[in-house]
Amino acid sequence: MPPRQRLRPTERRAQLLAVAAQLFAARPYDEVLMEDVAEHAGVSRALLYQHFANKRDLFAALYQQVAEQLLARTRLDPAETLVEQLTEGLDAHIEYFAENRNTVLAANRVLAGDRVVQTIIAGELDALRERLLGVLPLADDKTREAVSGALKSWLVFVQVLCVDWLTKETCTRAELRDVCIGAVLGAIRPLLDEDPAPDWLP
Repeated sequence: MPPRQRLRPTERRAQLLAVAAQLFAARPYDEVLMEDVAEHAGVSRALLYQHFANKRDLFAALYQQVAEQLLARTRLDPAETLVEQLTEGLDAHIEYFAENRNTVLAANRVLAGDRVVQTIIAGELDALRERLLGVLPLADDKTREAVSGALKSWLVFVQVLCVDWLTKETCTRAELRDVCIGAVLGAIRPLLDEDPAPDWLP
């Protein structure tokens, strides 16, 4: 074990999460042990447990951080077209999923029944839905409600499709992204008075 560095609690927590991110990305969830995290971080197991009560709590804290980072990378810019915004947001998510396959599979499959982790995922999807609603041409509250429902279902579709893609890459990243874009445009076009992507052909 390397010499322990003296860090403030917030710095130590950030360090432990950084180490956990590397380990959960490199190995399946079941193969990551708290002892491994402590060893790689150069701390005692007791110190690790002061910050995180168990592996699930550590992973949940990590995935909350991931969700916040992905949301930060997918801020929608009204100055761009809807397709440009969707492309940038989906590319950021797919890139992270591809580079952190084990982490994503852990959150969506191994811990699919975990309330805390699923609440984090649901929170990110709700935030993405609100951002999309903010840039779409919605005529009234009734239209907003209808589009919101379509977007909620679409985001779950994207989540399931991307997780399945991680287990067997049956298409390229660009093709995966374009399938997702085509799906959302097909879902919301009938509900809008104005086509949000007139240059995008089905």
